Amino acid sequence: MKRFSQNQKGFTLIELAIVMVIIGILIGAVLKGQDLIQNARAKKFINDAGRKYEVAVWTYFDRKGRFPGDSDKNGVIGEDTGDDPKSDISNANFISSPDSPVTLGSFSFYVFLGNDGGTPAKNVLVICNSSDCSSTFSSDEVQYIEAFDTAIDGSSDGTAGLVRCATTVSGTDNTKWLINPTSAISATASCDTSAKALLYYFDR
Repeated sequence: MKRFSQNQKGFTLIELAIVMVIIGILIGAVLKGQDLIQNARAKKFINDAGRKYEVAVWTYFDRKGRFPGDSDKNGVIGEDTGDDPKSDISNANFISSPDSPVTLGSFSFYVFLGNDGGTPAKNVLVICNSSDCSSTFSSDEVQYIEAFDTAIDGSSDGTAGLVRCATTVSGTDNTKWLINPTSAISATASCDTSAKALLYYFDR
């Protein structure tokens, strides 16, 4: 029968406490790292899906005297047959053309330029997670949408300010980055998992 040596000892409370502290520090570092990654992705989303398009639109306006996709120069994008924001921006040799879709990890966001179909029609930049704006945002995608809203309006609600959310959007043409709704968009939805699109009234 084996006998335990008197020299064999267990962990002391101090040693266990030190181990627990180290584990806590490691867990905190991992969580902090995840927060930093998420914040970096949110900033990239705001820049790539918003700022780059905004800069392209206003640079084009400054050089051409009209918005891209506003062939009749009445100040409203996408009202006329043949309006093509993508071609206007891509063919301008003074603009760095943004990307659509904007890819962030496993997420893809499609960006459109056009109007909200209202009376009078107002210009909008629209962001969806599908090329026809038919899918609702997932809970993870909502975090990007809320970050965009907060960056522009200072808070995230989707029902006030320059950034709104909508549950129904029509008239999208991904080949032209164009949205010309067949009916007015009701941009009064909360920016949650019931929403299908973010609308940014960039020239208000």
